[in-house]
Amino acid sequence: MLILETYPKPFSCTEPLVLLCDEDASVHYTDPVLQDRIRIARLQSPACAKSEKTTFLLDTSSDQTLQILLVGLGKSATLDIDRIRNVLGKAIQALIQNHLAEATVVLPEFSGSSFSRADILQAAMEGACLGNYQFSLYKQPENPSLTRIRFWEQPDIVQTFPNLAEKTEIICQGAALARDWVNMPSNDKKPSRLAQQIAEQARAEAIETEILDEQWLQKMQFNTLLAVSAGSSEAPRLVILEYGKRYGTEITALIGKGVTFDSGGLNLKSGESMEDMKIDMAGAAAVSATILTAARLKLPIHLVGAIPLVENMPSGTSTRPGDIVHSHSGKTVEINNTDAEGRLILADTLSYVLKTYHPQICIDLATLTGACMVGLGERIAGLFSSDERLSQALIESGRRTAERCWPMPLPEDYREFLKTETADISNKSSSKWGGAITAALFLSAFVEDTRWAHIDIAGPAYSQKATPICPKGGTGFGVRLLIDYLIRA
Repeated sequence: MLILETYPKPFSCTEPLVLLCDEDASVHYTDPVLQDRIRIARLQSPACAKSEKTTFLLDTSSDQTLQILLVGLGKSATLDIDRIRNVLGKAIQALIQNHLAEATVVLPEFSGSSFSRADILQAAMEGACLGNYQFSLYKQPENPSLTRIRFWEQPDIVQTFPNLAEKTEIICQGAALARDWVNMPSNDKKPSRLAQQIAEQARAEAIETEILDEQWLQKMQFNTLLAVSAGSSEAPRLVILEYGKRYGTEITALIGKGVTFDSGGLNLKSGESMEDMKIDMAGAAAVSATILTAARLKLPIHLVGAIPLVENMPSGTSTRPGDIVHSHSGKTVEINNTDAEGRLILADTLSYVLKTYHPQICIDLATLTGACMVGLGERIAGLFSSDERLSQALIESGRRTAERCWPMPLPEDYREFLKTETADISNKSSSKWGGAITAALFLSAFVEDTRWAHIDIAGPAYSQKATPICPKGGTGFGVRLLIDYLIRA
């Protein structure tokens, strides 16, 4: 539980106390008691202020012993919001490792900071919540997460932002839910089962929910989606979530790729490439969790979420390279690579959502291409949009939340790489270069004139090693980004 309370005077604390200090001594505490403890800590451990360094101190200067965790901020000249977020995550992880159940955080004053106190406090709270996450559905962690994290602030801050702790916790719980779904093994999130899990959570929040089955998909000619699931014994599903209908006819549509396991189909991946393919539904997880979070925050917006769920498996019924199918839009698609499956399930879903709901804005999230990781690495998503205003708004939200998006081009002349003599479009580029771009261009062929953005999250959806705010595994990337965008749109 995250709590924001007024700083007590005189100072008194019975649980571990988290304090921050920097290398330049430019951040400070207005309370002389806390500032004196920082001074003593610097004398005892001169390196305590280095970035993300954690130092436990035992304060016996008063009647009761106080355990202090001092966390370094590094050099004040390079301090930013994300450093604060990571430092708090590091602090919570250190407390967990020391078998502690509760903590109180007191943030210092940041002299000359260009960031508002509310921004600093929210980042610190996010870091604390995200750093407290552990995946525990199948194995109990050796050291449980903290049960309570309390932030002390001056009365004016508490009065001005009385709901900040609750709001931040709801957003971070959304990211944690997306992490859980991504980390879940594929045998427990087959399309029908994951659809039910999403629906149960959505209905509990009074979100209108439909689960559309294989017969409906066949009737509606979702043939590019069905081509992906053709080799699996697990039938596909399309989950439709609608929230906030009472807020008007202007709709924002969110679409998330949900391949619950991707073997590559007949274009079979190597064993090493297949190991982490339970994560290929990270877009679906992020979109579902975002809509749940929007409902829990009671955001005054009208949202439609579409989550196509399939398995991509090889068998005697699998789609073959060279097969041609009629998509829901009416366009014919030559499937020349069965491992370029994400764009196929998104194509039908995009066409259906745009034709049925007529959204003003459509955003899709997908672990779409390894090519995007080649260009941007594992921590930055590729953002594709011909709408400059939408693109810039998402980039700014990514900057605020540290879920970074980099704008990528959609050059018209690259469309020639998707041409084929026997169908309207091919799902495989004729060039081995620019794979993330041609994948986005493929999707754009099914979007028409709608304001649309595609976010390729192949890199940041999963972390190969632990960070201060996330253990190894699913990151929940996209939830905080989209919520920030939706709040400000």
